[in-house]
Amino acid sequence: MRLLTSLKLQLLLCAMAVAGPTAAVAVTKALSPQENYEKHCVDCHGADGKGQTRLGRKSGAKDLTDGKTIAKLSDADIFKTIKFGRKNNKGEEKMDAFADGLSDQEINALVAFVRSMTK
Repeated sequence: MRLLTSLKLQLLLCAMAVAGPTAAVAVTKALSPQENYEKHCVDCHGADGKGQTRLGRKSGAKDLTDGKTIAKLSDADIFKTIKFGRKNNKGEEKMDAFADGLSDQEINALVAFVRSMTK
């Protein structure tokens, strides 16, 4: 019985070795809040957070370093804006929604990162 079990185990290991990387489960490293900011936010808000990029000026991106502006927003407001995006009074999209690209945990970390940018 032990020999049969050992043989099954060896066959399973051989099958996995032959299958190689195609059978491997993709493991992705979670990005840090700063990496998520660089990936999703820099084009509009800029590396410095001031919103003075071409796209930032066009969309009216907030200056994330302005403590008075950011203090007016609750964490829930910032979370909602990141998750669902922002539209102007005419219904035109001014900020992309990131609900599909970021988990709630990643968005919460990004909210904290945005708060850390204020002066």
